Order: sequence, then C-alpha cells, then structure tokens
Amino acid sequence: MPADHPRQSEFSFRVNTRLPGASSANDGGGPALGRTGTITTPHGQIQTPAFIAVGTKATVKAVLPESVRELGAQAVLANAYHLYLQPGPEILDEAGGLGKFMNWQGPTFTDSGGFQVMSLGSGFKKVIEMSVVAGSEHIGRDDAVAPGKERLAHIDEDGVWFTSHLNGDRHRFSPEISMNVQHQIGADIMFAFDELTTLQNSRGYQEESLERTRRWAERCVVEHFRLTDERGGKPYQALFGVIQGAQYEDLRRKACRDLASMPFDGFGIGGALEKENLGTIVGWCSEELPENKPRHLLGISEPDDIFSAIEAGADTFDCVSPTRVARNSAFYTAEGRFNLSGAKYRRDWGPLQDGCDCYTCQNYSRAYIRHLYKSRELLSHTLISIHNERFVVRMVDDVRHSIEDGTFWEFKAETLGRYYARARSAV
Repeated sequence: MPADHPRQSEFSFRVNTRLPGASSANDGGGPALGRTGTITTPHGQIQTPAFIAVGTKATVKAVLPESVRELGAQAVLANAYHLYLQPGPEILDEAGGLGKFMNWQGPTFTDSGGFQVMSLGSGFKKVIEMSVVAGSEHIGRDDAVAPGKERLAHIDEDGVWFTSHLNGDRHRFSPEISMNVQHQIGADIMFAFDELTTLQNSRGYQEESLERTRRWAERCVVEHFRLTDERGGKPYQALFGVIQGAQYEDLRRKACRDLASMPFDGFGIGGALEKENLGTIVGWCSEELPENKPRHLLGISEPDDIFSAIEAGADTFDCVSPTRVARNSAFYTAEGRFNLSGAKYRRDWGPLQDGCDCYTCQNYSRAYIRHLYKSRELLSHTLISIHNERFVVRMVDDVRHSIEDGTFWEFKAETLGRYYARARSAV
C-alpha cells in the first residue's frame, strides 16, 4: 500500500464546531458525534454538514445549474455508472471535466458505479434501505434478485460483469476501470469501487464481500495515485473509501479500521441500512474513522434520517428524493410532505410553503403548479424540484447553524415535531 500522495494537500477538511455530548434532548442518551466543518476542494469549499444535490447524468433533473446554485446547493454529485454508459467518460474529459461539461462552477462528486451495477443488476430499488420482509423466501440467499427481475451483474475477484440497462450491452467494471472512468469524469471527490450487498445476504457472504471490498480499495488507491501522476495537469481529485458491513457492528467497525489504514482523503458510508438503525450504524463508523477526514453518507434526505445522520457524525450526504418525488407532484413543507394532485389545491393561490424564499414560492401558486402537473407540463417538475431541493438544503444549513450556536437539540425537537405531527396524529 503506497504512502500518502504529495498532491493530497490540495484537498482538506477542518473540524470547526463539535456538537455537545450527551444531553437530555439526545434521545439516544449516548455521546453525540456531530460536528461542523469545512471541506476545501480545487473548485471551492463546502461548509458541513451539507446536503449534496444529485445530478445523476450531469444534471439535477429539470433544474438549471444556475438555479441549483441560487437555491443554495454547495456541490453536486453525478453518477459514474450512468455517465460511463452515456455519453461516455471520454466526452467529459474532452469537455474539461464534469463541472465545465454541465456549467457548474462549484465542487463535484462522483460515486464509483458500484451501487448502480449491483442494485440495478439485482433489480432492487435504487434506495439505501433494502429491508427484509419477515418470512421472505429471499432471506439469507446470496443470489437474491428482486421479484420478477433477472440478475444482470456477476461478481468475481477482479470485478463485475454487468449488462447495460439501456441496450443490453455487456460491460466490465473493476477497481482500475472505475478509477479511470472517474478520473476522466473529473469530479473533485470520487469513491472507491466497492461491492454492494443487501440485507438479504447471509452473514458468511457479508464477510466474504467485505474482504473483497477491502482488496478492491487497495487497488483503487494504487490506480488513483498512478492516474494522479499521469494526469498531472488536472486538478487533484480526492478519493473516499466506502464502508460496507450491512447491519453488523463488528463488520462495520472492521471495515472502518481497514480503510482508515489506507491513504484515503475521506470516507463514504454505504450499503443497505435499515432506517431504524441508520444513526447507530453511522455512529459506529464515526467512532472508528479519523476525525480529520470527512464522512459522506450515501443516499438519504428524509428529515429524521438527516438529523440522525448528522448527530452520529455524517458530514455530507446525498439523495435523489427531492427531485424524484417532485415529478409525482409531492412537495415538502415544515408540516410534512404533501401531494399537489389533490383537488383541494385547484384554487389554492398560496405558495408551496408560506415564507419559503425559493424562486418557486416567490413567483407561483399551488393552483398554477397543480395545473401544470395535471396538464403534464414539464415545468411542474422544475418548479417543485427547485422548492424541494431548497427545502432540504435550507434545513441542513439550519442544522449547521444550530450546532454552531448551541441550539441543535431544541432545533431538532421543534423541526421533527412539526414535520411529523400530522403522521403521528393519524395513527
């Protein structure tokens, strides 16, 4: 395993404020691991905790990059799997990298492609939670696929063969290929190639997979440093190792210790997580990982998950949910999530949320946006997406400020109490 690379100094993370420890407002009663910090990349800084907007195919769906910046997003995460298939990483390289390709001046992330290769390959939903249904015939099966789906990914020691979901072509991903693809895409932060397991896999397979991911991580570092030297004229790209281990504490902690011994710039916490254990699992990882390196949690955006993740030590996180639910007319408010397709909004002249400072709420009514949605006008996707992204970005910004001014516990109780009050009253 090589030592640190000299160019790693071009990327940095600094802890600014730590969340005070155990408190009566801390439901878990244990130590709080949350903090604020500053990530410095060649294309700017990220004040953490921060929500990273997802621009899967080099675009936040239906939203202009200028609008993404105006709504307060500090960085954008693109998908290496999808960009590899279309338009191809060589196109982004010729364009000068992801940021220039999509006209985004701020920091950028790319995932390794491992999540999509495995999740699409087994037909499971593209979400972080893959809960096991009690009594399911798939529990403990290491070849499990989603009902009615065909396995499209096959793993061996060297990498993964997978079938494109676009046209059925066969492709190969390995640690070295993933690093080459991500270097060509040119994001400021990229992730090591890992194997995604599901909660249906057996304990034995989880152990085998974790060891394979460790070996792949070592190969990613070697290839990353080689490409960094080879492409010396390009901005430095930080490499994050990805922590797997499913729901097992010993495996998660082992993965953290193994990858912390490697010269990664930061870490991603990945894999299948049961929602109710999210904070606990992130906490295990935060206790093991180096304090001076950032931690990114892959795939969350619900308010309770955000607070749990930040409290447990996550610095950044991403999710497609704000724009995905927008395309089904769902919008976030401080009182919960609602759906504009309801008839009661037909003559509702108010904004999506009173007091919201986003472009949509400053200029358009619920009645108009509902009309667009019911008429199948794509502008509804844009307007609701802008609001939803702003809602999540602002909430995380407010969480950061509450840590800085010492009001986190009160802010958490007030925000979640208000957001979920309707759901609780319906029970």
